[in-house]
Amino acid sequence: MYQILIIDDEEDILELLEYTLKEYKLYLFKDTKGVIQFLDEHKIDLILMDRNLPSMEGSLFIKKLRKMGYNQSVIYLTAKDSTDDILEGFERGADDYIVKPFNLAELKARVKAVLKRANRDMEIIKYRDILFDVTKGRVFIDEKEVNLTNLEKKLLLEFLKNREKILSRTQLLEDVWSDSFEKNEKTVNVAVNRLKEKIDPLKEKNYIKSIRGEGYLFC
Repeated sequence: MYQILIIDDEEDILELLEYTLKEYKLYLFKDTKGVIQFLDEHKIDLILMDRNLPSMEGSLFIKKLRKMGYNQSVIYLTAKDSTDDILEGFERGADDYIVKPFNLAELKARVKAVLKRANRDMEIIKYRDILFDVTKGRVFIDEKEVNLTNLEKKLLLEFLKNREKILSRTQLLEDVWSDSFEKNEKTVNVAVNRLKEKIDPLKEKNYIKSIRGEGYLFC
């Protein structure tokens, strides 16, 4: 059984999530105090993280965890809904980003999708100077490992499987965010831009090109 850690300071939200995700083993926290020690003692597959917390802003806490080597999948469950907020969330370790108030069926589907992405077994893909060991979830460029979230890995995999082919935002939503009921093209733009920054920080290799009015081309 998958184990999920939920951190939210709203009692009503915790009760709602506890009921909605009852098929999983859940651990509930109202703030970040004691979480690091808890992670050392338990095998957690996914963290559902609010961003507005009394002890520390949620995404800053996840950023801290990432620097310490904790690599659990993370879904932010938050009222922060601007493009900058979403970009900041993915920059600080998000695998998915859900805005409050949320649809319960969509939440369950997206939790399931993130858990599935994090645990599937696949192959090694080599293209140009990119090596993607999908089985181990590791990406190397010029033999140097690049730190990507699980969502970014799935997005890169979709591009690698469809290189030299224009992928529309609608198609990416269907394939990469396949289990989400609410399709949001803004989320695609943010995720693609973040992926581009990580795999081509100097903007020299131009792996992903934006095709105006059509979508994206990986080449």
